[in-house]
Amino acid sequence: MSAAREGRPLLFLETIVAQPLMPHATASWLVDNTSLSFEQIAEFCGLHILEVQAIADDTAATKLTGRDPVRAHELTQDEIDKGQADPNYVLKMLKGPEQVRRTKGPRYTPVSKRQDKPDGIAWILRNHPEVSDGAIGKLIGTTRTTIAAIRDRSHWNIANIVPKDPVTLGLCSQRELDALVVKAAKAAGIEAPTDTRLEGDREALLEQLRAEREAASHVGEEGTEEVRVEHTAETLFKH
Repeated sequence: MSAAREGRPLLFLETIVAQPLMPHATASWLVDNTSLSFEQIAEFCGLHILEVQAIADDTAATKLTGRDPVRAHELTQDEIDKGQADPNYVLKMLKGPEQVRRTKGPRYTPVSKRQDKPDGIAWILRNHPEVSDGAIGKLIGTTRTTIAAIRDRSHWNIANIVPKDPVTLGLCSQRELDALVVKAAKAAGIEAPTDTRLEGDREALLEQLRAEREAASHVGEEGTEEVRVEHTAETLFKH
């Protein structure tokens, strides 16, 4: 039985064995069509032995339709024969299920945020005209046609589009947007804009730290052990 089911943690070097695409349905088929032990079926399907027992006793919460792992090319009949001949034999999967991978294309945006894309595009067009349509498309996950329609105000919903920071809208991260702007500015031969939105908070925080150091200094003069931590603008805002 696997390390996880025995109650001991998996070691870093232990191999994670591939499991069937539909483990419960596969276990149901193996219970009905082979004489493999419950332990062997549980091990192969990545299930707890009690789950296999429930399937065999027809007490599982859901009625399952068996899935033949041989027809699915996940297990060979030869492996099943070896397992039936030896209760200690560990079945070996022929191949794991195919992994679903995203193909190249526009950035994926959750459905709940897709209606915010035009607002984010309009904000970039207004504040960073040096950024190319292709770069905007990759950042926001949209098409050149949509960007052009917003730029020339021919978009079907142009009356309701309000420029909003795409970071605030959750369409991209601040780091991604900053990197895009810097790259576009460099390509255009202009100086990248400096974000001054935090200047007020910066000064307020520095003033607060000065006051704390002064208060700590007075405590030290009264004989209490003092722990000083020197801060500079660079150490405070290096992240």
